[in-house]
Amino acid sequence: MTIEDLDTEPVDAAPAAAGKGDLDIKANQSFPGVVVRKDLVGRVRGNAVVPGYVLEFLLAQYCATDDEKTIDAGIESVRNILAEHYVNRGEAELVKSRIRDRGRHRIIDKVSVVLDDRKDLHTASFSNLGLKGIAIDDGTVKRHQKLLTGGVWCMADLEYTPGVGNTEDRWIIAGVKPIQLGSFDADQFLLSREHFSTAEWIDLLMQSIGFDPTMLSTRSKLLQLVRLIPFVERNYNLVELGPKGTGKSHIYSEFSPHGMLISGGEVTVPKLFVNNSNGKIGLVGFWDVVAFDEFAGQKRVDKGLVDIMKNYMANKTFSRGIETIGAEASMVFVGNTARPVPAMLAHSDLFEVLPEAYHDSAYLDRVHHYLPGWEVEIIRRELFTSGYGFVVDYLAEALRHMRAQDFSDQYAAHFDLSEDISTRDRDGVRKTFSGLMKLIYPHRQATVEEIEELLHFAIEGRKRVKDQILRIDQTMDAVKFGYSDRSGVWHDVTTQEEVDYPHYYHRDGRTGSSSDTTGDDPAATSATASGLSAATVAPAPKLKTGAVDIPENALGYSYKRLFVPYLEGATKIVIVDPYVRAPHQVLNLADLLMDIAASKPDGDIVEVELHTGQSDDTAERQMLQMTMLDDLKQSVGHAGIELRVLFDAGHDRQITTDTGWRILLGRGLDIFQPTGKMDRFDVRKYLQHYKRSKATTITYLREESSG
Repeated sequence: MTIEDLDTEPVDAAPAAAGKGDLDIKANQSFPGVVVRKDLVGRVRGNAVVPGYVLEFLLAQYCATDDEKTIDAGIESVRNILAEHYVNRGEAELVKSRIRDRGRHRIIDKVSVVLDDRKDLHTASFSNLGLKGIAIDDGTVKRHQKLLTGGVWCMADLEYTPGVGNTEDRWIIAGVKPIQLGSFDADQFLLSREHFSTAEWIDLLMQSIGFDPTMLSTRSKLLQLVRLIPFVERNYNLVELGPKGTGKSHIYSEFSPHGMLISGGEVTVPKLFVNNSNGKIGLVGFWDVVAFDEFAGQKRVDKGLVDIMKNYMANKTFSRGIETIGAEASMVFVGNTARPVPAMLAHSDLFEVLPEAYHDSAYLDRVHHYLPGWEVEIIRRELFTSGYGFVVDYLAEALRHMRAQDFSDQYAAHFDLSEDISTRDRDGVRKTFSGLMKLIYPHRQATVEEIEELLHFAIEGRKRVKDQILRIDQTMDAVKFGYSDRSGVWHDVTTQEEVDYPHYYHRDGRTGSSSDTTGDDPAATSATASGLSAATVAPAPKLKTGAVDIPENALGYSYKRLFVPYLEGATKIVIVDPYVRAPHQVLNLADLLMDIAASKPDGDIVEVELHTGQSDDTAERQMLQMTMLDDLKQSVGHAGIELRVLFDAGHDRQITTDTGWRILLGRGLDIFQPTGKMDRFDVRKYLQHYKRSKATTITYLREESSG
């Protein structure tokens, strides 16, 4: 085989599987030929160290189908192509010999070009093959100028003529084709988008990135989409700092041929902007996105570079002598944090890991959005999808097409930003909002509620930047971030860490929020006074009746505080929850039973009757559910909990006790965000109040006869 012709979050596990299959079918029907099963990349990669978009380019030619036999045949074809044409660095000499013997051979390699001013011609270098100084015609270089700025993965036809001149002259480049999509139909893309609901489209984007959408909350999906904004929005400045292993740099190295990832320590003025000695334009002149990896770990920084970057990030221009040059490249800065969020808030700021030259209010004020990397899940195997997503090169072209569009005023018909915010604050909000609109609603068909959600999220990201700047520069004025709707109602915006750690976030009292950090809640006041977050240690119910609303994505909630006080003293407890089926749902029940066991006297026996539904998925899942519940019954029996399971749940989700309490459960016991597989030292495995919540309502009722 050759390449000569190649020119919404589910409530329970059962509906999730069905929804996923429906999405895959719709994706193949709406985007034939440009979607591919995302798990195939790993199957064909082998020892070929090439970006994902290169492999998906090949897979799209042979595996853009949902027919398993065709996929298997296509995978074998791609493997043969890689074996025949991909240049493994350790086999470079073997490939050279093959070209010499055949006279001509097509290879897959990374090609970079320089101008040899002594010979007055362009010459190419092949990264893995090890060839340098090979003449390449000017026409090819003009058509593909990125060859001059770090190199591009290509399919190249090389010829060898023995006995001719110098070594370099014996090699001839007969043709070079960058591995990119040949054409993109924007009208068809927008038309096909209309076939998907908002939730389906976001899930398709998640699968295109490579993640299983059922493992991510709505907020987690938005955080992943922010990483794509630099590809769809011109001159967008993004900072992401967080723990290691969250995939911060992956999206910029593997996702698009229009992005360039460089090490933070390799940044220089000539490489990034312009070399004044020869007038050669740097990376920002040719790439849509320039991302700086390990940005937080730099020791030495060129102050002149910082000044040029400030000007470029603010004005979209840089100078070459007396000439001013404009560029459209977005700038992304990613790095690893050294301490957890509360420690940074308590002792410094959320930019503390940046080099001193960049830890500057004037520089940071150019940042449009701070993506909180600590909220992004650590990459684990179970997060990856086996569903269908866009061939990344196709999606990259779609995003590049949308860069020319402006969606920044789409909220203006419904909402007004605070008059308190500066022009730079407003620009940051508008550009983030515009980017998210292009990603999710490229056809411009969004409801007022959907627009409001994106506007709120965009304001939060800019507020995170500004609130930290206020800690660094005491001369700057605090800003009130929020928006008003057409009825005149004001909506205050807070960051997630402001909600999670209010006493640390507001330690200097200068952040732009009108919310009270403690209110009249004595439990919250006590927590703050003792150095604990009121959100991290949520106040226990005082055995009062009424409803408790649990917000989305909050910390501080646990069964021990929400349920156990109402269950103490009961000898019989009835739990009705139709969806104690999947492994994580059975583990939720186990957590509650453990808390009940810990709260009762050792000599007491408590009967717990569970009414639930049987898994209606495969026989294997039914057996797993039965086995886990039986194992749980045996385990808690040692602690005086007699568990009885009845598969007859046709009632409202609730907990009742023989002491007269009835607790209505909006979502059943499943009130926490998915966490995936946790290692044995993950604090969330042992302390529920470190898990993020799902939005739900719990209502406490007292039977009249119980007093």
